[in-house]
Amino acid sequence: MAGTKYGDISPRTAAFAAKKLLERGQHIMVFERFGQMDPQGKNKTKTRTWRRYESLQRASAPLAEGITPAGQQLTKTDIIATLEQYGDMLPLTDVIEDTHEDPVLNQMMGLVGEQSAETVEEIRINVLKGGTNVFYANGVASRALVNSPAVRGDFRLIYRSFKRNKAREITEIIKASAMIATESVMPAYWAIGHTDLDADLRGLTGFTEVKNYADSSKSLPGEIGSMDQIRIILTGMVDPWLAAGLTGTTLLSNGAAVSATAQADVYPILVTARDAYAIVPLQGSNAITPIVLNPNNPAPGDPLGQTGSVAWKTYQTAAILNEAWFARLEVGATANPS
Repeated sequence: MAGTKYGDISPRTAAFAAKKLLERGQHIMVFERFGQMDPQGKNKTKTRTWRRYESLQRASAPLAEGITPAGQQLTKTDIIATLEQYGDMLPLTDVIEDTHEDPVLNQMMGLVGEQSAETVEEIRINVLKGGTNVFYANGVASRALVNSPAVRGDFRLIYRSFKRNKAREITEIIKASAMIATESVMPAYWAIGHTDLDADLRGLTGFTEVKNYADSSKSLPGEIGSMDQIRIILTGMVDPWLAAGLTGTTLLSNGAAVSATAQADVYPILVTARDAYAIVPLQGSNAITPIVLNPNNPAPGDPLGQTGSVAWKTYQTAAILNEAWFARLEVGATANPS
């Protein structure tokens, strides 16, 4: 099938290969599960537009007899993002294919699956880290002043802010599968942060570990527990801003404990309500394109057929749909937790 967009594999085999890519990478993709989905269709524009209609003011004044009320106008907000193409490849030579004992092609498919998932997750995290609804650990005024881990009050302030702005709890998430499907969860807001924060969060007053849930089997991969009405997932993908906080000796700086005064690393904890952000999923038939070129196929520029490749490409974008429903809590991480 040389000449098709899949290289040397048929569309049917490409669909199977795409599923195989996702099997390796799916566990990495935390943000895939909570965003509003907008799949990429065929022959569509690269521009994505999401529209939100704002709530009406309450009509609390009594109507006057025989007089029609003035009424209100619809108010809408458009959020626009542009799809960009991402991808990479691994070369495969005829020598490797002919002499290597391991199933190299299968290993390569797994590796590019993991790479594609991490790439897309990083793209989304970078967008979400740019939100404007920001809280700082222990109530300080800016990132440069962050000098403590998270405290219980930080989560309570976010919860209050969400409720004040009518943010709804998440009751359905996207399943971790090759195709788009949903599953129900108990109503909650969700917080996603870095694994370096594990000890600090578990030590907070009011923290409930997963093992103490009424039904711990309903927890998600990476979930460590909950803080009041906010469930918490940790992943190594949510990187800190290195040495961006206040100077001190008790917090991680540049990823390590320090003996002398140094600026603290500042970690974002991203907290989301329902429909707070949107993504183009890496699931579904059009989301990711695997391309396999087998060696031993002579072609222009490679008359002996010595090289081939395993590659992938995808179109992706993400956007925060409502800043009031998505919060970023910036905290430090204790260098030597007790």
